[in-house]
Amino acid sequence: MLSADEQLRLAREQYESAQDYTVAVEEEFAILEPETLSLTNRFEELKAAAEGTELEPHLVGELIASEVEVRTGRCESFAEVVARIPERRAQVSGLAERLWVTLAATGTHPWSPWQEQRIIDTPHYRIRDEQLRYVVWRNNTFGLHVHVGIRGIDRAVRVCDALRVYLPELLALSASSPFVENVNTGLHSARTQIFTRFFPRCGIPDVYGDWRTFEDYVRMLFATGSIREHTEMWWSVRPHLAFPTVEIRICDAQPLQEEAISLAALSYALAVRVARAIDEGEPLLVPTNREIEENFWRATRWGLSGELIDLRTREVRPARTALEELIQWVQPVAEELGAAEYLGIPIANAAERQIARFEEGAASLEEIYAEQIRPPEAPLAAPHSGRTGSARASVGNDRSTQFDSTETN
Repeated sequence: MLSADEQLRLAREQYESAQDYTVAVEEEFAILEPETLSLTNRFEELKAAAEGTELEPHLVGELIASEVEVRTGRCESFAEVVARIPERRAQVSGLAERLWVTLAATGTHPWSPWQEQRIIDTPHYRIRDEQLRYVVWRNNTFGLHVHVGIRGIDRAVRVCDALRVYLPELLALSASSPFVENVNTGLHSARTQIFTRFFPRCGIPDVYGDWRTFEDYVRMLFATGSIREHTEMWWSVRPHLAFPTVEIRICDAQPLQEEAISLAALSYALAVRVARAIDEGEPLLVPTNREIEENFWRATRWGLSGELIDLRTREVRPARTALEELIQWVQPVAEELGAAEYLGIPIANAAERQIARFEEGAASLEEIYAEQIRPPEAPLAAPHSGRTGSARASVGNDRSTQFDSTETN
């Protein structure tokens, strides 16, 4: 393990020579027993099956043995992301099929007990287990992370500072986890409540302003034994110290491939739009944590169906309106990046679809969860005045890429 000085020095050097606006996506999937759709501890078998294949370097463990993370790898353009997400899903689906397991992508599993999930046996996760105990045992959650390359260490910190305000919008759009522990939680993202309220150094980070201020805080954490490595800072947006990227970590995992691509498009365009604003001296809102937390809770509780506070005017408007405004703001940059055609707001996101089925009273949690794995049809995107084309409605409709066949933290 590198020393604190080495980790910070390498991070600084990498950011100063980084390439702007590369992008990578990480997706976390539940590993399921195909008959019951309960979690099953078979990650090591998937990992072994990937050896010697193109997928091997892109398939990693993520805490529990009933979870697998799949990465696109660094992409030079968003067009690469659009190609890589279906490709990686198909590759890992093929491995799962051979092992007779099923994969799923919602923020939580609706019923499998956390007590039955085994922590994977690696030095990294043994340390997590020793440090966090119940906190880490309880974290049976699944997310989608987006890395965006940002050149310049001070600039990366400032991008993180500004992105804080938009985390609730991304969470509301991505919410997919209303059920856990065999109950309807009343939340749209139970994953967020479990993860961000349990883990230390999680959720909305402070404003740091520049690298020196951020580094001083990180050095304090190292010096006091609070952390041993930088990945023990689990904020919902962070400067990643192993890669010269800003990592957006707020989103729930997505059942539908097309929605994963759309979330990645918005996250990517948003990070680049913020970086451009910083470069051009455009004023950006940097509110207090307590103000953002109000929207963070609203997004956790009501998701896309709720309301968010406009922190500039302090007026309340529907979450969908807030997202429409955000898409309009990033639209010109998204067009440059080739991401604009994938921006959109679904008629109902994954949480809304599951809650609607539950409230109908005709389907069990098992049946509703099965629909997220083998959806009867993909929902169409709601029309948006800034969108161009109709590609988002067609991406991922081939069910073979939606799991029908069946270590960064």
